[in-house]
Amino acid sequence: MQTVGEILKSGNAMVVDVRTREEYMGGHVAGSINIPLSDIPANIAAFKNGKHIVLCCASGGRSGQATNFLKSNGIDCINGGSWLDVNYHSNN
Repeated sequence: MQTVGEILKSGNAMVVDVRTREEYMGGHVAGSINIPLSDIPANIAAFKNGKHIVLCCASGGRSGQATNFLKSNGIDCINGGSWLDVNYHSNN
């Protein structure tokens, strides 16, 4: 299994921040998209794009919930944890 850093460096990754829009506007990973946790079920099609999906939030809790939901719906994804950690990996 690839690490978050390896996935991000592959050039074929989509970072999805599942925090609220307000939290996202306060800072986020460059190039990430914001789909709040409550909106994930209505946006499953957005995850079926052939990219490696890395989910993040403030601490890893909500992105863990989103990861479990998406995996149960056949979407291959990984919980990147905190957006700050994902941001670190995307820059190193």
